[in-house]
Amino acid sequence: MRVLVVNAGSSSVKVRLLDGATAGGDDDGFSVVGSVDLPAVAGEFAVATLRQALTRLGTPDAVGHRVVHGGREFRGPVRIDDQVRADIAALRDLAPLHQDAGLAGIRAVTELLPDTPAVACFDTAFHADLPAAAATYPVPAEWRERHAVRRYGFHGLSHRYAARRAAELTGHDPATARVVSCHLGSGASLCAVAGGRSMDTTMGFTPLEGVVMSTRSGTVDPGLITWLAANTGLAVDEIGRDLEQRSGLLALAGTGDMREVLAARAAGSRAARRALDVYLHRLRAGIAAMTAALGGLDVLAFTGGIGEHAGAVRAGAAGGLGFLGVALDAARNEGAQGDADISAAGAPVRTAVVTAREDAEIAGQVRTLLTA
Repeated sequence: MRVLVVNAGSSSVKVRLLDGATAGGDDDGFSVVGSVDLPAVAGEFAVATLRQALTRLGTPDAVGHRVVHGGREFRGPVRIDDQVRADIAALRDLAPLHQDAGLAGIRAVTELLPDTPAVACFDTAFHADLPAAAATYPVPAEWRERHAVRRYGFHGLSHRYAARRAAELTGHDPATARVVSCHLGSGASLCAVAGGRSMDTTMGFTPLEGVVMSTRSGTVDPGLITWLAANTGLAVDEIGRDLEQRSGLLALAGTGDMREVLAARAAGSRAARRALDVYLHRLRAGIAAMTAALGGLDVLAFTGGIGEHAGAVRAGAAGGLGFLGVALDAARNEGAQGDADISAAGAPVRTAVVTAREDAEIAGQVRTLLTA
């Protein structure tokens, strides 16, 4: 089965054609035939440009779309029809930029490939069965029941793949391994995975909760929000934009790019040093909390742009987690290329770097759904 994977974001759309002639293997048996990154404006992109990309890549047997929010309705992959599109659109208020981008991708590909089966794969689906203790906010019952307020979690496609691959890399059985997956990119979240199941995660009702991110604050005191709204003249939507777009590393170091933060710290910038200290403090605390949710830890996994390429961040996180049994081999950590076990010899907890492969996860889900 040749699966076209469409990962539409607010500024770009990543299109990758995978060939799944075999089953099993590091990437679920899928080999990459080709990939194209297309520009987008507010999630929209030209059908003509996509048509050119498909001409280069070839005709798929099926299409898999990454959709960020599945709400309470979508707990796994689903074949796309008019009702599914309407249901995805109805969830727009929960993640407007991400949801609009996913819908734009569905519209464009459907126009070009109207007879090709298409499947929506949801980032929230991996967390749909979080234990009630992890999913429930202690807020009024009418909020939870009438407004579907709960912890949804995100990056589920990445966490599912990274946890499984990290277990395999380090000689553990994915069916029993306790893994903390750290998806560190512009957006960032952690996930506690036990035997392939999400047990806890740092993002919640929206992708704003959790660890420090590129331009997002991560978790802040909710009382701060109400105080700002009551005392500063800032409107709620202004506060929301600031927390999404003007916070995180950008607010602390003047840049949301971790590469620039690390370079500035090396050059002696006090702001960059503080930014990294805050980032690592929250990251270590999050990893420890995820470990507590699992009752112990077998594997620590790093994925995403920062997780894969910033050895200093991995070392900084691990350096404060020796009490959990985490220890890195410095040379392996600095020299890691692609998937790698970077654990120190004899470390009771193994640590791995995993190349983010949401495309392979999506293609696997498409194949499973359409061949069941």
